Order: sequence, then C-alpha cells, then structure tokens
Amino acid sequence: MKRKLLALVTAIGALFFMFSSRASADNIKIVSDSTYAPFEFKDSDHVYKGIDVDIIKKVAEISGWDYKMSFPGFDAAVNAVQSGQADALMAGTTVTKEREKVFAFSDTYYDTKIVIATRKKDKITKYSQLKGKTVGVKNGTAAQNFLEKHKDKYDYKIKSFDTGDSMYNSLESAAVDAVMDDKPVAQYAINQGQNLRIEMKGESIGSFAFAVKKGSKYEHLITDFNKALKKMKKDGTYDAIMAKWISNKSSKSTLSTSTGNAKAKAKPVKKNYKIVMDSSFAPFEFQNGSGKYVGIDIDLIKAIAKQQGFSITTENPGFDAALNTVQSSQADAVMAGMSITDERKKIFDFSDPYYTSNTLLAVRKGSKVVSYKDLKGKKVGAKNGTASYTFLEKNKDKYGYTVKSFDEASTMYDSLNSGSIYALMDDEAVLKYAIKQGRKFDAPIPGEKSGEYGFAVKKGTNPELIKMFNNGLAALQKSGQYDKIINKYLSNDSQNKEGSSASNESTIWGLLANNYKQLLSGLSTTLSLAILSFALAMIVGILFGMMSVSPYKTLRIIASIFVDVIRGIPLMIVAAFIFWGIPNLIESITGQQSPINDFVAGTIALTLNGGAYIAEIVRGGIEAVPSGQMEASRSLGVPYKTTMRRIILPQAFKLMLPNFINQFVISLKDTTIISAIGLIELFQAGKIIIARNYQSFRMYAILAIMYLVIITLLTRLAKRLEKRIK
Repeated sequence: MKRKLLALVTAIGALFFMFSSRASADNIKIVSDSTYAPFEFKDSDHVYKGIDVDIIKKVAEISGWDYKMSFPGFDAAVNAVQSGQADALMAGTTVTKEREKVFAFSDTYYDTKIVIATRKKDKITKYSQLKGKTVGVKNGTAAQNFLEKHKDKYDYKIKSFDTGDSMYNSLESAAVDAVMDDKPVAQYAINQGQNLRIEMKGESIGSFAFAVKKGSKYEHLITDFNKALKKMKKDGTYDAIMAKWISNKSSKSTLSTSTGNAKAKAKPVKKNYKIVMDSSFAPFEFQNGSGKYVGIDIDLIKAIAKQQGFSITTENPGFDAALNTVQSSQADAVMAGMSITDERKKIFDFSDPYYTSNTLLAVRKGSKVVSYKDLKGKKVGAKNGTASYTFLEKNKDKYGYTVKSFDEASTMYDSLNSGSIYALMDDEAVLKYAIKQGRKFDAPIPGEKSGEYGFAVKKGTNPELIKMFNNGLAALQKSGQYDKIINKYLSNDSQNKEGSSASNESTIWGLLANNYKQLLSGLSTTLSLAILSFALAMIVGILFGMMSVSPYKTLRIIASIFVDVIRGIPLMIVAAFIFWGIPNLIESITGQQSPINDFVAGTIALTLNGGAYIAEIVRGGIEAVPSGQMEASRSLGVPYKTTMRRIILPQAFKLMLPNFINQFVISLKDTTIISAIGLIELFQAGKIIIARNYQSFRMYAILAIMYLVIITLLTRLAKRLEKRIK
C-alpha cells in the first residue's frame, strides 16, 4: 500500500513538474530598460515601444513564443535575469567579456557607437576643435570612459550628468558646448526635432545582443532568436525596424515619454515669466461669470509655477495672437491647448504632453446613431483646419456622409441644435464641457485619438522653463493634483464652480446680469480706440490730403504712395505687422526685445488706415471746389497758402463733413478687426462670453444692439454738429 501511495505521489509530482516546466517554457518573461529611446521607451499613449520591443515582437512571432515583456529599468532587468525572476534580457545590452561570464548572448543585432553632438549652429568635425570647451556626458557610460581617457590629449573639460534630459537641456542652454552619447539616442533626438547636429563618425564601443542567464534552461531561446534575426535580415523586416526608429530621413515623430523629475525644483533665470493663452477655448481657458479667466491650462500652469517656485504673469490674447506673441519674443511661453505637430516643432520647443486629445462625434439626444455607418446620407459638421475635419474628410466616402465646415464652435453647435446638420465632431474635452454646460448632445461612438497638447517656448529660448514645466507636471501627476484639475472641468460628477454663473444665461437678462462688466470693459476699449485713432487719422489724413493737391510734384508723389500702400493692404495685416512684425524686425537687428502694446498697435493701424481714406476725402473735397476760385484769388495776388486757408478749405470742409462722419462710423466698426492681435474690445469680449456659455444667438444679438445704439447716437451727434457748422 505504501509503495502504491509513494508511486502515485511520485507520478503526480512528475506531472506537476512537467506541466509547470512547460508552462514556464511557453510563457517567457523578458525584461528590458524603462527609458532608453529609441530602443525602449513609453510613449505618450503609455505604451512601451522602440527597436527592442519591435524586434522581440517579430522574433516571438517567427519562433512561436508566448512571452510577456516588462520594463523595470536596466539594472533591475539584469538582476531579475540573474536571480531567475525573469528568463531573458533585451535592453540594448552591450556584449562585454565581463558580461559573457554571466550571460549567454545571441548574435548581435546592433553595432553601437558614441558620438559628439552639438547645437545646430555649432559645427565640430574633429576632437581638436573641443579644446577649451566643456563636454557633457552621462555618468557610468562608455562615453564617459572615452572622454576621460582622451581629455588631456584634446584639452577639453568634462561635465557629468545623471540623466540624459539634464545633459541635453544643458547643451540647449549653452551650459556645455557639446555632449557625447550613444549615436542612436542622439540621432533619435534629432529626428524628434531637437536642436542638435552630428558631424563626426563616432567611436565603436560594442554591439547589442539578446541574453539569458548562462547555464539556464532558457539557452534554447538564443538559438530561436538567432534563427529569427537571420530571417528578419533576409526579408527586410530588420531594416524596416531600424529605419522606423533611427533613420536620418525625417518621419512622423513619436512623442517621447515624460522627462520631468517630480523631485527636482526650479532654477528660474528670470524674475517673472509671461505666459500667453487662448481667450476662448473652454474648458482649457475661458472667462467665468465674474470675468476671471479659468480653465485646465490656467489651473495647471499656476499649480506648476507654485510647485516649482517660479513667478508667472498670464495674458489671454487668443490662440493665433498668443503664438505670434511668443514668436516675436513679446512673451516667454504659450499654453493654449496647442497640439504638438512636426510643423510647430520647427518653430517651438515643446514640453512633455500634458493632455491627450481625442475627437468625438456628437448627435442630438435621442438620435439612433451608434456607428459611423449610421451617418450615411447625413450632413456632419467640423471646424476648419482641425483634426476632426481631417478625419471626416478622410472617411466621408467610406461612410457616405457629407462634411460641412465651420469657423466657430458655437455656430456649429447651434447648427446641430437647429437640425441644419445631423452630427458634429470636435475635441472631446471641448464637447464634454459643452454637454456639461447644458447642450443636449450624446456621444455614441468612442473617440478618435488626434494628438497631444504641449506647453511651448520659442525655439532655442527659455530651456529652463520647459524643464521646470516638465518637473512640475511630473510632480502634479504623482501627487494626484493633475487628475483633480482635469476632473474639475471634465468630470460629470463634479460641478465646476469656477465656470458657474450667478444667473441663468439662457435669457438675455441673465446674460447681461452676468456679463455686463466684461461688455462695458470691451465697449470702453472700443470707444477709446475708435475716438483716439480717428483723431490722429484726421491729422494724418489732412496732412497727406493737402500734400496730394500741392503744387509740388514730390509732395504729390509721396501722398499718392502713402494712400496706395495703406489702402492696398488689409487692415488686419497692417495691425499684425505693427504688433508682431516690427518688434521681430527690431530684435533681429538689435538683439533687444521691443514689444508694442496691443492697444498702441491697434491705434497705429487704425490711424494709418483711416488717414489714407481721409486723405482721399480731403483731396476730393478740395478738388470739388471750382478751380476758378483758386485762379481768381491768385490773379488778385493772394498767396497760395492764404487762398487755401481763407477760400478753398472752408468750402471744401463743408463738402467733406458728411464723409468724415461716415469714416468715423467705419473706424468704429473696424475696431472689431483689431481683435485679431488679441485686443479685447467689445466684439472679442462677446466671443469670449460665447465660448463659456455657448449662447451665441443671444450674445450676438446683444452685441448688434450695442453697436447699433452707439453708432446711431454718434451719427446723430455728428449730424447736429454738421448743421451748426453749416
């Protein structure tokens, strides 16, 4: 009996061992590094990717492996394989004699080099050019050993760094003159748009290979890997993977993982940083009922500045104006729900992404739409130039709908309410906020990923600000404060107190009660701008008008050129050139920032524009006086100036007066165009209010009435003045 029992236990044990061994063999645990782009790194979608990840995936497919890959970091990965907690190592591991004593290595899959990298404007083609310069390098690397070995020969200084991001930030800020790093890492950074260049071939330091613990039962994996690698090199799969990640050709960049250090503190260079934002992009930035700017971007930048210990001033000129303000060096950074794109990377340096944007389809409540196929024969709205519009255009033939474009979100949302479109697509955050504000929409289909939002500075400037933002963002995410800020504006469970209103804004009186302060402030700016610019335009216009009828040909030519140039350029472009172009030009010549106030820029633009038209009014008025009066006066010996002052101009002025009044009305209306440079006059104030509450019909009606009343009153006042003069 005992023998039978012993045999049964032995058999069960053997079966258990066999199945457990098989399970272990079938489920391979592969460990890797955590942050070694482009070999392995976590993307903004929180998925690890890179050369090593792609190679293992293909090897597993060819070899029939059932594997699980984790990313504990290089040192932890090595220890995990040595201690038997993992089966294999794939982490950009260099084959060395010391490591071969511990690990069994596959055939090498990448020959690595270390290279010297500099900023784009610098060019280092040989080591002798490093004499007297400081070269950055990461601690404990082959690059550090190489630099230490040759520093006396080439007479450079070495500065060591613990992390790659701090090293490259120091290069960007000119704290070091060059850096030495693994070639694929530096090349990947260049492909991502970093301000780097490589002009030297580099130094070969070894090759990377797949590894298992020496003498372990997993050494058969080496044979599998080698066979698969040989096949991949033969069929071109290997080359495709390498080209994807480290090709010198530009390609669509993949945003890197978070580079911020939650424990690091700020080292600001300036006492105060000016951050510019959009003016109407709820829930990222918008004005609440009391006229205060709130939103995800506002709360995030304030929390990051507080956590990192630097001072900021925020302004909200609008998206386009904000970007131009940073480009012209009138502000230090922009944070305006701005998507990170390859085109923008050529102009701006971006932070880590702080929000992943999705586009979402919306229909009216009660709609039976459950998929894109249900949109066949329907009209779908999207804003011009957005990811939503691109997606809809791309798929319209597939699903059989038509696309209608809009310039404003509020107009598009009103069109869905009224039934003129059947559905719309917009940014998920914006759409969810609109629903939270009372829009009766449903979002029946999962969103489409459209990109990430980033904090940005003008390329090559304020690198410390990007680093502080990244560190602060990492700290907020770690503490949970980031999630609180996002949920504050997007969660359906929480009520956004910042955006709430004291009165019901679904009525005209509610809109006026909540927003009269903003409207009056915008009205004050509009009137001040119109009156001041028109007064100055009268002086300019009369001056050039008199020159245009002068007996001197040179003065007539100058006046003609002024009128033709100013009238030939749209007012918006004149304003943009004065506000952004001139400061940029001055900075490029002198190296000094010369910002122009938006009100001053608007006043100059309206003055020049109005002056050109008034000059023509003056010329026309003078020429309308019968020429015989001038001839008669001169024949009596009266000087030209006296004739103009005493005889011609008094008659001409009466003819000009109605046109002057008309020109003032035009100037008052033209103040709406100046909102393009970020000046918050009456029209822009109304748009900002609409962006918060989506009451476009009522708010535009209020604005129309306000403009009508103002222009009617001023016109009647001017006509009364005209009667008195006559």
